[in-house]
Amino acid sequence: MSGHTTWKTGLWFAAAITALLMSIFLAISYGAKDLSFAMVWSAVFHYDPELTAHQIMHEYRLPRVLGAVVTGMAFATAGALMQGVTRNPMADTGILGVNAGAAFVVALCFAFWPGLSYSQLILMSFLGAALSTLFIVLLGSATQGGLHSLRLTIAGAVVAAILHSFSSGIAIYYDLSQDLAFWYAGGVAGVKWEHLKLLAPIVFIVIAWASTMGRSITFLSLGDESAASLGIHTGKIKVLGMTAAVVLAGASVSVAGSIGFVGLVVPHIARRLIGVDYRKIIPFSALLGAILLVWADFASRMVNPPREFAIGAMVALVGVPFFLYLARKERREL
Repeated sequence: MSGHTTWKTGLWFAAAITALLMSIFLAISYGAKDLSFAMVWSAVFHYDPELTAHQIMHEYRLPRVLGAVVTGMAFATAGALMQGVTRNPMADTGILGVNAGAAFVVALCFAFWPGLSYSQLILMSFLGAALSTLFIVLLGSATQGGLHSLRLTIAGAVVAAILHSFSSGIAIYYDLSQDLAFWYAGGVAGVKWEHLKLLAPIVFIVIAWASTMGRSITFLSLGDESAASLGIHTGKIKVLGMTAAVVLAGASVSVAGSIGFVGLVVPHIARRLIGVDYRKIIPFSALLGAILLVWADFASRMVNPPREFAIGAMVALVGVPFFLYLARKERREL
């Protein structure tokens, strides 16, 4: 890597970190009640439970915004991993049905085991994400010619549609529609400190683990034969990469609902800015994903206050046109 490239990469990372910190500050400062810089600083570093402004900051805004940061990192990293190990430019945990699998199992938990703790809900969400991923891969591989990126996308879309239908049926039959409606559309309004204490370590540890696979995933993205000739155990890296993506998606869906397109859009932007090395793409995607979700949540609160839009709908405004562009491009290359 040349010195110029290293300098440029460092500059992009510094810019992303700065943008994320500024986004967090803006998001916690503005809302139904705007807070000054001095008040924000005081509420964060000198919390006084007797002050209403401090209560608003500590109990509502901070966990909500930090929840957007953590889930944005998780969804973006999961998308980068899936795109790398499947060599599918349209791979995303939402599009490929991974989120839908996690959401379906969570709906079952709401209907039949409403007393589950958050840690148990995360485990069940993992299970749903893993089973749906396995089924989608098997379904996409069953056709003649093996697992092609477009077949994987179609299989994921079909499974996602089926699981969403089942989830809606459960919600209607067990009178959970009101409880699950906003959660299915995606949102971080309900994130609490107890959620973050469990979610954040999982996400940060898995992202760090995934980053150690960056070199292998970079070679894998060149093709199985090329990667094998360079000494990469392709099957092992695919399993580990997909496992990390499933863990990230399952954990995030359990707290923020099914938010799609973050993992689709962000890795493409990361590759355009800093190149094709997954040792850089994975952490940079995490930063960009956090920025995107913080801004999506901020926009959902500020478009029509005091009412809120679903954060998933805000992300979809960017994600859907981008997906259609990629699908058209993929079709031309077939």
